[in-house]
Amino acid sequence: MSKKESLCVALDSSDLGWIRSAATALADEVGWLKVGLEAFSAHGPALVEELAAFGPRIFLDLKLHDIPATVARATANCAAGGASMLTVHAAGGRHMLEAALEGAHQAVTKSPPKIVAVTVLTSLDQATLSELRIEKTPADLVGTWASLAAESGLDGVVSSAHEAAALRREFGGDFLLVTPGIRPASSTSDDQRRVVTPAEAIRAGADVLVVGRPITGAENLVEAARSIVGEMEAG
Repeated sequence: MSKKESLCVALDSSDLGWIRSAATALADEVGWLKVGLEAFSAHGPALVEELAAFGPRIFLDLKLHDIPATVARATANCAAGGASMLTVHAAGGRHMLEAALEGAHQAVTKSPPKIVAVTVLTSLDQATLSELRIEKTPADLVGTWASLAAESGLDGVVSSAHEAAALRREFGGDFLLVTPGIRPASSTSDDQRRVVTPAEAIRAGADVLVVGRPITGAENLVEAARSIVGEMEAG
């Protein structure tokens, strides 16, 4: 299977015309399209349904974090809307994580979406965690919250590829590892601090690589996506 099936492009924009144009261009080049808070807050659930028709699976990255009953209803709505993968915050705790899974599975009994827990954002480093009075290292905190996600029955986690190899060893091949913060060697890190190259992420055991600006900010989106896939295959 081509590594393009593991590539997810983040359509982080409020411009509906641009989103449609990017999705059209990338439909045959990637396995996933990510809809995050910016696009979803601008265009709502209808955007997920529309993009699902383009072909790639939809990763709805809303990082849900609320009381269990609210999250259960929200994941049910997201699942029914056509998303193939959803995010919730591991920091919400076991009851919330279990409620998220239950809500999604009740809404879509056949092929429900994957539910993955966000661990430590790739924008957070040790200094930022210390400001939050969290004394664990990013790697230790990722491990703690990944264990909670696995024990709660979730499909996997979102984490930096820096932790992917350790997570793969601990949780095995069926645990889904989604890695943002992917940057080609020639690219800048922008506002993400724990970044890796596509080849490094693949070697570490990542299943889905989420890439934004290195593709969406390129002059030619298709060429940029193919270049990323090439780096993934080299890994």
